[in-house]
Amino acid sequence: MLKKMGRIIFHIDVNSAFLSWQAAYNKKMGNKEVDLRSIPSAVGGDEAKRKGVVLAKSQKAKKYGVRTGESLFEARKKCPNLLIVKPNFKIYRMYSNKLFDLLSEYSDTIERYSIDECFLDYTSSQKLFGEPIKAAYEIKERIKRELGFTVNIGISNNKLLAKMAGDLKKPDKVITLFPEEIEEKMLPLTINELFMVGRKTKEKLNSLGIKTIGDLNKCSMGFLISNFKKAQGTMLYNYSHGIDESEVEISRQTKSIGNSTTLKNDTTDINEVKKVFLALSDSVGTRLRRKDLKGNTITVTIKNNLFHSYSHQRTLPYFTNSTNTIYEQAFKLFNEFWNNDAIRLLGISVGGLNKDEVNQLSLIEEKIENEKMKKIEEVMDKLRDNYGQDIIKRGEPKEKTHKIISDKLDYFK
Repeated sequence: MLKKMGRIIFHIDVNSAFLSWQAAYNKKMGNKEVDLRSIPSAVGGDEAKRKGVVLAKSQKAKKYGVRTGESLFEARKKCPNLLIVKPNFKIYRMYSNKLFDLLSEYSDTIERYSIDECFLDYTSSQKLFGEPIKAAYEIKERIKRELGFTVNIGISNNKLLAKMAGDLKKPDKVITLFPEEIEEKMLPLTINELFMVGRKTKEKLNSLGIKTIGDLNKCSMGFLISNFKKAQGTMLYNYSHGIDESEVEISRQTKSIGNSTTLKNDTTDINEVKKVFLALSDSVGTRLRRKDLKGNTITVTIKNNLFHSYSHQRTLPYFTNSTNTIYEQAFKLFNEFWNNDAIRLLGISVGGLNKDEVNQLSLIEEKIENEKMKKIEEVMDKLRDNYGQDIIKRGEPKEKTHKIISDKLDYFK
């Protein structure tokens, strides 16, 4: 029997979301074509462009070895009769919203983790809807019956274990992974099956003789920190022991401004990353200044070449809309949690927005956000407003930007 005390967290994940949603939509519209889920099929883009990769695949395609994230060319070599359907994000957003509307009937504490998965805090809902496993099955069957697609629901007392549970067996399953089940269900898994362990981390762990989560579980935190960055070593130790104290963060209306970009080629080149971060910071900073907003929470998101996304954030002791401050803090954060895997996408956002921030600047902010830099950024914004976004480009932060712009300050006085 499961304990009624303590937190109960659900992780809900749509099975092959884009493909399932397309199939559900086709059926709803009376399309007589065969169900995409019953044949070798995949959702993908234009092979001639960067988007020519597998975004989702059917179980039949998976049996041929087709993998999410590989090129359509490679997928077709494995499965010559693979049916490729172009993505329709309007349909996907519609079904995603329908899913979250249904889930909101069971809890008002839901964190949208991505378009097709979320965490739901069921702790207080037990009084209304009863025992967690029974409720999870009810939710799963309602989604299948009312919306036309299947989900996996993982159940535990924290987000990490709930997500791990949902990945144990697919599709259309309800699976628990409570602390007392870790030894049986989680420790025998290969190390790459632990959340946040990408290819590079797996290779390094394997070189240290760590092949399974159980092997990692036996390592001391000191050993892991000595072989990885402190943040990553601590994370690996905690995750291998099922430790995760993060809360389910309620998803509200957007309270941040951000930008992300898919790189032309996957990269581990730190100089290329710096250029992308500078461009993203410039975009975010400009948008904040145009809206007369400042924020104090910087979030950096990475998507690797295997389509796995992870992010970290930092709350600053001051509010900012300075491009250079955003760049410096974002790049510092990136260095602390990047797993050294090949990067496909980078994103930066600034949250904790405040339009009427009147607090005195801290000494740190006075150093970073001096008046000269503010004037330089105002000049850049005015130049772009008057002559277009491409009238001026940023070079390396601070010194070169000063050199490029400072002689133009008098023009706008």
